[in-house]
Amino acid sequence: MASPIVKGQAFGTTETVTATKLQNIVDNAAFKDFDGSTEVFNVSGSTDIGTCVLAGGLAVKTSTGQLQIKDNGVTLAKMATQADQTVLGNVSGGTAVPTAVPIVGASGVLKNDDALGTSDTQGATQGNIKAYIDEYALKYSGATGSSLQVSGYSTYRDLDLSSVVGSNRALVIMQVFGGNTSTNTYFRTKGTSVKPFGSSNDSGFGASGGVIGPAGTDGDGYTCVVITDENGVLEYTGGGNTVTGINYRIQAYQKLR
Repeated sequence: MASPIVKGQAFGTTETVTATKLQNIVDNAAFKDFDGSTEVFNVSGSTDIGTCVLAGGLAVKTSTGQLQIKDNGVTLAKMATQADQTVLGNVSGGTAVPTAVPIVGASGVLKNDDALGTSDTQGATQGNIKAYIDEYALKYSGATGSSLQVSGYSTYRDLDLSSVVGSNRALVIMQVFGGNTSTNTYFRTKGTSVKPFGSSNDSGFGASGGVIGPAGTDGDGYTCVVITDENGVLEYTGGGNTVTGINYRIQAYQKLR
């Protein structure tokens, strides 16, 4: 290695050595300031050559091109600091030098923007999972409506539930009851062609249809299960006579993807 010491006295080739000059060697000697130049040193005594570089770095030219460090020789305290909530990783989509990757965020290991997300490379957080459940779980409603009217199976009327279930497809479970007289009623997804068979008393029975009783008797009805269209709208029809004042109560609904 080149000398790290600044000598305290220089001698010419014919200069006389005196006690004072010898004393200067000791009194004026100092460690050399690092000036940014490289200092070459021998690592193994053979072909492995090292170089001290600017800012105290160390580069070693070996047969494998690697700097040898003893096991557990680098402690956490000696590693470079990182921004808060980051980890060392690579999210470039290919081979790359590791970087400090955010744990949470749009470019992080985890995605937490309270959205459903479709990332193939990022994991979900509590926020994502909660957002998905809040969006698509079966929810209790209790919302009510009244004054529905039927007047024969050939006439379908809209029942817009978007204010409750959203402007989207949704599975709806609701009670249907009341009316000024008894009749069959039938609900379906708006725009579909499925309809009750014929006009007999049994034509409205099933998961999406049934018989309702006179108004004022909350128990004279049935529970209906049906799916809205993409705008949150159902349509319904009923028996051959005109019946008014039909009530409904949405018990639960679930948004569909």
